[in-house]
Amino acid sequence: MAKETDTEGYVAGALNFCDSNNLYGRYWGCLEEYDSLHFETCYYQGIEHCIEERLNRFDPGVQGEHKIKRGFQPVETYSSHWIKDERFKKAIDDFVEREREHVLEYNERCKSLLPFKSSIINRLYQNETRIKP
Repeated sequence: MAKETDTEGYVAGALNFCDSNNLYGRYWGCLEEYDSLHFETCYYQGIEHCIEERLNRFDPGVQGEHKIKRGFQPVETYSSHWIKDERFKKAIDDFVEREREHVLEYNERCKSLLPFKSSIINRLYQNETRIKP
């Protein structure tokens, strides 16, 4: 949560979930725009929390190329959705299937932008635990 200094009201907040080893960032919102507030609320406070609580991993959530230059490695993630209308389901299934190859290629390009030496990046991905759908 973030407060404006001259008022009592909150202006932004991030919703994170935590287990015994990990912090998962999922949602964020703000009532007013402030320079770097998104990064402070969503990333820097999460990193501080992980250090203080000795958590092994901080997953800041999906999307956002801005995460790469802050050292968050791109990883595959999965989601499940229920589509009631079969016509929409077929269209969505078709799109997702065609999109998958492009997403994997994009993920590889993003990995090359990480601010680490390639030997470190290779070790990060060798130790990566993947979630299977």
